[in-house]
Amino acid sequence: MQTPAPTDYVRATSVDDALAQLQKYGDEARIMAGGHSLIPMMRLRLARPEMLVDINDLDELKHIKIEGNEIVIGAMVRHREVLDSPILFEHYAAFRECEKVIADPVVRNRGTVGGSFCQADPAEDLSALGSALRGTVVIRNAQGSRTVPMREFHYGPYTTQVEDGEILTEIRIPIRPGAGSAYEKVERRIGDWAVASVGTFVVVKNGVVEDCGIGLAAVGAPHYSAPEAEAFLIGKEATEENLAQAAAIAADHCDPASDQRGPADYKKHLAKELTLRALRRSVQSSQGA
Repeated sequence: MQTPAPTDYVRATSVDDALAQLQKYGDEARIMAGGHSLIPMMRLRLARPEMLVDINDLDELKHIKIEGNEIVIGAMVRHREVLDSPILFEHYAAFRECEKVIADPVVRNRGTVGGSFCQADPAEDLSALGSALRGTVVIRNAQGSRTVPMREFHYGPYTTQVEDGEILTEIRIPIRPGAGSAYEKVERRIGDWAVASVGTFVVVKNGVVEDCGIGLAAVGAPHYSAPEAEAFLIGKEATEENLAQAAAIAADHCDPASDQRGPADYKKHLAKELTLRALRRSVQSSQGA
């Protein structure tokens, strides 16, 4: 089957209007943002919403800005805008590295940041980077808004804390002066989902790791994160030996599945190697190399 089931459609004029439409139609309604995940699912009839609520006109969700000590990314920001953002590049070069390996220009021109996080694909690049940076997401409903840590946002594959009648509106990333960051990915072909990918940030002061974050995709890392490896590394000297040990710990806590992209032991090897590469480059960046 390659034809969507019949559905109604409404174009929201504001976030409040979109929330009203979601409340009206309940669990039979779905948000339409970039559509690169939803439309294929509808064509295969894996998703059969009775109402599509199109939020593409909502300029209030299309910002990248700094508020206090956070970078705020609106949910309707396109991947291309993340790739080109001087704000994100200044503070976390890993965003540009990550976006360069997401799909292709056609997808990046239309796909949205909010859509990527809400899809919750186990191999989703931005979810790994967001987890590494320990960001938060803002979720709105008719009663107000709530803020959820990125590492608590995903319940599991394709399942998040966004409930019926709610919209993810913003992603917030803490600014960390002196942070270096990097993103590493292995894929079968350009633009494909990851076989394994890793995003990291490291803050080094006087040769010692003051703070760090490690996020992994496609390798079964709980909540796309490696807290055990982070705990090991923080407070230690940024030596090659310590970075390698942190990478090994990160890989040990992954639980990849064998599939068409590769066997589990290969993915574990990649988790270790890519984590080491990303940590090494993050340290060099933090030290101004």
